[in-house]
Amino acid sequence: MGLRLLQFIFVAAGCIVLSLIFVSIRVLLGTVSRKRTRRRLSSIAVPESVTFDPTDISRIDMCELVHATRDFSPDLVIGDGGFGLVYKAELSSGLHVAVKRLSADAFQGFREFRAEMETLGKIRHPNIVKMIGYCSAGPDRVLIYELAMNGSLDQWLHPTASESEPLTWETRAKIVKGVARGLAYMHGLETPIIHRDIKASNVLLDEDFESKIADFGLARRMEGSRMHVSTQVAGTMGYMPPEYIHGAAMATKMGDVYSFGVLMLETVTGRRPNFPFAGEDGRETRLVEWAGAMIAQNRHRDIIDPSLASSVYNNPNENEMRRYLGIATMCSSETWKARPTMKDVTLMFDNQCSSS
Repeated sequence: MGLRLLQFIFVAAGCIVLSLIFVSIRVLLGTVSRKRTRRRLSSIAVPESVTFDPTDISRIDMCELVHATRDFSPDLVIGDGGFGLVYKAELSSGLHVAVKRLSADAFQGFREFRAEMETLGKIRHPNIVKMIGYCSAGPDRVLIYELAMNGSLDQWLHPTASESEPLTWETRAKIVKGVARGLAYMHGLETPIIHRDIKASNVLLDEDFESKIADFGLARRMEGSRMHVSTQVAGTMGYMPPEYIHGAAMATKMGDVYSFGVLMLETVTGRRPNFPFAGEDGRETRLVEWAGAMIAQNRHRDIIDPSLASSVYNNPNENEMRRYLGIATMCSSETWKARPTMKDVTLMFDNQCSSS
């Protein structure tokens, strides 16, 4: 009996010792892994000769950004960029800018930094927000853009203050046409860029209400002669094309076209595409489905934002509105093959202007 007890004690002690050794190894490996991860994230480099022209984009010192944002004060926050906050700031040169500080703890934040540097950092277009500078200091990744004085299209379409003046039809059409030109430029580059997250909050407006496509954190370049980019599904519900939602593992230009069509409908109806609502029959519906059915019934008047209806249908803009909705319907087609290219969309808008 005593021998068996002694054997049991030795076995139990051995198990405890082995468990302690195993736990110690796991902790040690975890610590090493975390340190390696931190070093890898902190060492993400942006090779200037590859990603952008350093004569156009400046590397800005973190000390200046801390001073310009009052140490990234919450009082200066003007938006949430998904993987970091956006601050309004004034640089020492007197230039007013928007400063996006990416989350230092999120690996996706580093991916967004690289994506923006490799896309937005290389292009210049009147309807695409201009990147002015960047900061890469330790774990911090910061992007600096021109400041859009009139905020985002989302803020104007869905204001929180009741006294806000609604956008006129002319201004809304101008904004949408600017987005179309920006997307057509991106898709027409020698190495095309797919934005993957076109939505009202990613359309910024300058003092003249010229639209600027922003937030390239999910953007991808189409290398070589490929017609798509293999990637994980990304975007915002309500704006994402059906083929993305149904499991397609590739991003295409036509995905951007669909999102643009949804944006067109949102701009003219004032309804959010990602919020379902009750249709006339009481059943839940969404913007694209509802608008498509109403347009098919020739009920264009019934989908217009109430703040626009009287001004649109009491002047010659009615024909322009109908053509606008026709373009929106084509862009938001269920089948990607039925959608026009963004170049075709800009041509349709140009023809619309010349015939009106």
